[in-house]
Amino acid sequence: MWPAIRNKFPAGPSEGLKRWSLGPLNNNPLEYFTKVAREYGDVAGLRVLNFKTVFINHPSLIEEVLVTNARKYSKGRVLRANRHVFGEGLLTSEGDFWLRQRRLAQPAFHRARIASYAATMVDYTERMVEGWRGGEERDAHQEMMRLTLEIVAKTLFDADVERDAQEVGKSLELLLEIGANFRRTIFVPHWLPTPTNLRVRREVKQIEKILYRIIAERRASGRDAGDLLSMLLSAQDEDGSRMTDRQLRDETITLFLAGHETTASTLSWTWWLLARHPAVQAKLHAELDAVLGDRAPTLDDLPKLRYTGHVITESLRLYPAAWGMARLAVEDHEIAGYAVTKGMGVAMAQWVVHRDPRWYDAPEEFRPERWEDDLLKRLPRFAYFPFGGGPRQCIGNAFALMEAALILATIARKFRLPLVANHPVVPLASITLRPRHGVRVTLESRQPKETANSFGEQSVVAD
Repeated sequence: MWPAIRNKFPAGPSEGLKRWSLGPLNNNPLEYFTKVAREYGDVAGLRVLNFKTVFINHPSLIEEVLVTNARKYSKGRVLRANRHVFGEGLLTSEGDFWLRQRRLAQPAFHRARIASYAATMVDYTERMVEGWRGGEERDAHQEMMRLTLEIVAKTLFDADVERDAQEVGKSLELLLEIGANFRRTIFVPHWLPTPTNLRVRREVKQIEKILYRIIAERRASGRDAGDLLSMLLSAQDEDGSRMTDRQLRDETITLFLAGHETTASTLSWTWWLLARHPAVQAKLHAELDAVLGDRAPTLDDLPKLRYTGHVITESLRLYPAAWGMARLAVEDHEIAGYAVTKGMGVAMAQWVVHRDPRWYDAPEEFRPERWEDDLLKRLPRFAYFPFGGGPRQCIGNAFALMEAALILATIARKFRLPLVANHPVVPLASITLRPRHGVRVTLESRQPKETANSFGEQSVVAD
């Protein structure tokens, strides 16, 4: 499929410092990478100053990097530049140390352990919507951030440190906003005493103060709270060793991000998409009413809520929380017939691949129905990869999908969330993909009445 190996660097744009700082690569990377893929195809060469990156857009090439030749790469420059925040957690660590941490953390994400959190997710969502009233205007993104924060506080740390978890969440949100500036992240060393770096340092110290206190208290009590922290504390490697306090600090920050920001952003985009597609929203409500009636969802309902799952799948296709990925070559090799030398970057973007017309009909359209006939099984392996792939695939993907589906079902059963007119909703490509100005909605209560429909013998539609 690909030509014989060549020394020539792939064709593509070249960015000087001024153009990179002020242009779309830094300020609107989604638009930039979409344009590069359109103009240069499956392989493009990007030059920023003296740094070269091969940008790939074909599932088979992505599989080469993430699976086949995974050992020939390390994490990209942006994540490496954020190690002072995330430390050596699963998101940023490498090699044998990463493998050991993954092995230690894996039992905390066993299917049975994850399933035990389903009731917590629904209970916290029910508690939130009890305070909602029809006609109120709210920011759906902030509501989802607050909700997923409470859920991760319970599932990661247990409820007795919920207030501390809110402080950690607030600090992490600020750090993610700062991290959205890739120019600053890569070119301004974190040890340089700039005002922004000093602020980052203060926030990291505040997070560490809270986490180390929680870890010390839990170690002293020896209590198994049934949360993820208890699992991490009790995890033993094959040689009998356990995680140090520093390792626990790094993993809990990473899990906080994965269990909070990413799910909240996915749900925020889902509410926005549903509000813009009333026919999809009506079909979702019909399924929820047929399966659930007047009760809250449970874990056992998820296999029956197939369309609800398709809505989440399609939302993650169009607005993946992990919108792009990068790797650094740690040895010389080749890809698609081009030489990749040690230290060179390789990048790929879910945002681009998920919208490729070769894999999806009408790729820009929100069509949950496209997933009904096992489309995922027919697609190339990496035509859809919202959680990455290969050995570094997100360890919490099952947690995130279950949480998103249960929250969506619990809220949509009781409310519609129509958009506030003229409020701008635009994506911000930070470490995660989030709505830059939030998603302003007006709460609209659903008052159901029985009717027949295709989802069951009877269901409910709004008055």
